[in-house]
Amino acid sequence: MTTTPPRRRVTDIVAKLPEATCTGDRHLCLAVRGKTFGYFLDDHHGDGIVGVALKAAAGEQEALVRSDPQRYYVPAYLGHRGWVGMRLDVGEIDWSEVRELLTDAYRLQAPRRLVAQLEG
Repeated sequence: MTTTPPRRRVTDIVAKLPEATCTGDRHLCLAVRGKTFGYFLDDHHGDGIVGVALKAAAGEQEALVRSDPQRYYVPAYLGHRGWVGMRLDVGEIDWSEVRELLTDAYRLQAPRRLVAQLEG
C-alpha cells in the first residue's frame, strides 16, 4: 500500500476550499484572495520539520501546543502572531484534523461570501 506524501495531501485539501491557492516550490503559501492563511513547510531554514503553519483563532495556539507538544509547535516568525505549527512528520497523521485546522485558518482570512460556500 502506498501513502500520499503530506505535501500532496495538503494541496488536495486546499484545492477544495473556494478560491484558495497553493503557490511556491519547496514551501507552499496557502492563500485566499491574496490573504495568507497557512504555509506548507519542508525543512524551513534547516529546522528538519515537515508541517504546516496556520493562522489560528485567539488562544488556539497555546491550547494545541499544550495538548500535544510533539505534534504542535510555535512556528518561527509567525508564532508571535498566534499562528500554530502542526508537524506532519511524526507519528500517525489525523488527516481529518489537518483538514479541520486548514479550513479554520481559511475561514479566518476568506471573505464571508466564500466562507458561506463551505456551509452551503
